[in-house]
Amino acid sequence: MRGAFYAGQKKIQINSCVSDTTPNDHVKIAVSYCGICGTDLHIFHGHMDQRIKVPQVIGHEMSGTIIDVGSQVQNWNPGDRVTVRPLDPCNTCPACNAGHSHICQNLKFLGIDTPGAMQTVWTVPAHTLHRLPSDLSLRTGALIEPMAVACHDVRLAEILPGEFALVQGGGPIGLLVALVAKMQGARVVISELNPYRLALANQMGLSTVNPNELDLIEFVNQETSGAGADIVFEVSGSKAGASVMTQLLRTRGRIVVVAIHSQPTEIDLFRFFWRELKLIGVRVYEPEDFEEAINIVSSEKTLLDQLITKVLPLEESETGFHELTQGGQTMKILLQCSTND
Repeated sequence: MRGAFYAGQKKIQINSCVSDTTPNDHVKIAVSYCGICGTDLHIFHGHMDQRIKVPQVIGHEMSGTIIDVGSQVQNWNPGDRVTVRPLDPCNTCPACNAGHSHICQNLKFLGIDTPGAMQTVWTVPAHTLHRLPSDLSLRTGALIEPMAVACHDVRLAEILPGEFALVQGGGPIGLLVALVAKMQGARVVISELNPYRLALANQMGLSTVNPNELDLIEFVNQETSGAGADIVFEVSGSKAGASVMTQLLRTRGRIVVVAIHSQPTEIDLFRFFWRELKLIGVRVYEPEDFEEAINIVSSEKTLLDQLITKVLPLEESETGFHELTQGGQTMKILLQCSTND
């Protein structure tokens, strides 16, 4: 057994992993595929070293097959094909008691606060499992976790059919948010600078705009007869995106902050007052978002497979991280951790 360990200073090392006896309420999974996501890139660049026990296996966008179950585990068996909702809440804090265990005040995020999925065998609590349909490939199944993020974001946005939604940022999460919002009946446009991402979004049937080529505020006003967008999803994580988002909205419009802004960012609070805007924070997902994501990925697998730029063997993990850091013609890179499919 082996895993991709974040070793600090933009280094990924492939080392052996030790597999202990499966705990009573856990399962062991032979990981088939694990995606490299934006959070993994934050880790790779050292932005989350305070949470990582270096060296540590990271990763959480995955699919695989159960190979062992603990003595107290029910309804799961070796051979079951699964994905993991990588959240382990304490179930005792005020957030958990209020029904918000996905943002538990003592939350352990698997792959950050504990070892992750970039390894051949991953041991996780059984309560994190979601079953995969038999007709869904494990390769495509690795897209369910990021799709669950999008389902959560769009659900909390409370989109109504016919509303105009602007998605700032056309990376994997931005595209998935746009697709889910479109499925909910919104009129969606993605704002993105990268030509490859713009072309891929168009190929997937999404409308796009390049803010380097026109005035974004003027464009939105033209599209909405001067009213402004109903919703802005801020997925770019950029200061420019945070700066312009309040100028794009109609009265009582909503901003949904999806991206991680690791540093304090200046926001026009006067605009919030003047137009009675709403700011909505969204973080991770809840069980219903995973089930919705499984349904969408299963029904739209041909469309969503276009997001996967390439699959690399686990041994080439560091190459994948560097390629995604450089940007260019990449969207989603998967690591193949084992051959089960």
